[in-house]
Amino acid sequence: MQNTQSQTNRFSSIIWLLLIVLTMATFNIGESGLPGKETIFMLLAITMIKSQIVANYFMGLRHVKFFWRGIMFGYFLIVGGLIAIAYLIG
Repeated sequence: MQNTQSQTNRFSSIIWLLLIVLTMATFNIGESGLPGKETIFMLLAITMIKSQIVANYFMGLRHVKFFWRGIMFGYFLIVGGLIAIAYLIG
């Protein structure tokens, strides 16, 4: 029983560290001042990946039916798409 808890904690720590690395990457990309649509879409993609990781691992959606994961993924796509459209229009 103790070993399972240790593995769960280790896995959660690895996921958390991955989120920290992705956050630092988005910050550094944003602060670098790189112009262009590619940069914005790369930042959006990383943010959507982070959102999906949070939903799957910290909200516990990786153990539920695809329907609920699909709803969250659809939500992330809609919000990300609207942000991209707003950027392209502006």
